[in-house]
Parts: sequence; structure tokens; C-alpha cells
Amino acid sequence: MLEYRKAIVEEIDELKKILWKYGPNEWNYLTREGVNEEFALVEQGYAQAIVATEGSEVVGFSVLIEGSLSPQYLSKYCSLNNMLFIGDVVVSSLHSGKGIATQLLKECLAEAQRKNVNTVLIERHEENLASAGMMRKAGFNIIDTFHDPEKRTVGSQNSVILEFEI
Repeated sequence: MLEYRKAIVEEIDELKKILWKYGPNEWNYLTREGVNEEFALVEQGYAQAIVATEGSEVVGFSVLIEGSLSPQYLSKYCSLNNMLFIGDVVVSSLHSGKGIATQLLKECLAEAQRKNVNTVLIERHEENLASAGMMRKAGFNIIDTFHDPEKRTVGSQNSVILEFEI
């Protein structure tokens, strides 16, 4: 049975391993520096990792980052002081297709409501259909699409910013 909960700091190394095993693909932009910075925010309490577990096994997770520590380019969409940013969402390929990623997004949105912010932002490659589906199912709407060749090396090379208004 699948359960969702906040991760504990002692799980960070396991979460990094899951991210590096199941996260890299042609659509995702992952760097060692970015991953380490994201999990440092979790350790310091400026971000939360939410995990999906089946029994004692972590099968996926999402990271919800405080707006003021989110990428600065997001400030053109809303006040960073009144938003949260979902950094990574990853699910083991052994558990894909079960709606886990969508539920992880919904868990992030529930946490955002508890924190009384107005907006949650997330981004993806324009042509990443799996991410597009989970984000749409969770209620996110596209607010911008732009050419982003430094991050996106395949396809259209476009990034899409999506928003969920609380």
C-alpha cells in the first residue's frame, strides 16, 4: 500500500540515489551542484522532501522549496516571498504509471496550503509528455514557454513554467 509523508533528514542520501537512478533522461536538467544545493535546503529546513513509500521502500519523492530560495528568474511570475517551487519529482521506474508522481504533486500543494502561500510554480521541458500529464492532472496551468538552450539540449529546447494558484 502506498503512503505519503515528509522525508526525514537521514533519508537524503537514499533520495539522491533514487534521483540519480531514475531522474536522468533527455528532458530533465540535473547537475551535481543543483542536486546538492536542493538537498542542502532540505537539510536546513528551507525545503521539504515528500516521499512515497510502499512498505519500507521509498519509491518516489518530490521537493518543495521556499520561494525566497527558489531560482530568481521565477520572480517575474510572482512574489518569491509568497510562493513555493517544486524542484524535483521522481518515481522509480518499477512503480511508474500508478499516479504516484501526480499524488506527490498534490501532497506538495496540500503543504503549500498549510503554509498560506498564494502560488506554487514548477517547470519542465516543453516536450516532456509524462511530466505534462502529471502536472495537468494535479491542476497546474502553463503560464510561460521560452527558449532555454542552456538547460534544454534536445527537441524544441523550450522550458515551460506552470502555476497552481492556491
